Amino acid sequence: MKIIKNILPILFVVALFSSNGCSLNAKGKSLKWYDNLEKAEQVAQKENRPIMVDFTGSDWCVWCKRLDAEVFSKDEFIKYANNNLVLVKIDFPQNLEQTAATKYYNQKLAQKFGVQGFPTIILLKSNGEPVAQTGYQQGGAANYVEHIKSLL
Repeated sequence: MKIIKNILPILFVVALFSSNGCSLNAKGKSLKWYDNLEKAEQVAQKENRPIMVDFTGSDWCVWCKRLDAEVFSKDEFIKYANNNLVLVKIDFPQNLEQTAATKYYNQKLAQKFGVQGFPTIILLKSNGEPVAQTGYQQGGAANYVEHIKSLL
């Protein structure tokens, strides 16, 4: 019983972060991911930041999982992104439930930006104007941050 009482607050925090688009790394640092580009554009314009859109197959795409593990979960990327980007994740899972509206919305965005495979990273100005397209890059988080900076 004591174990259950100790674990409940941890489960609550995990549920809280997973439901609001945040993801935590091992050190408890988090990224805020939007799942709606229009909302992200509002935030980006208010904060005068570019937008990074991650088109991913989170539960099946090997390169997407590598990008998450090698880059998005690392302190270097988290620090850079939290200070400089507005993040959007548009997911195309095979085994995770999504509403029909979410599937339709995600598909329309993928068509709009000509996404052909995963992961596809689209960089946008704060007003939603496309700047660059990229994907997985070898070299870890620090290298990826430099790559993103060079494209912006």
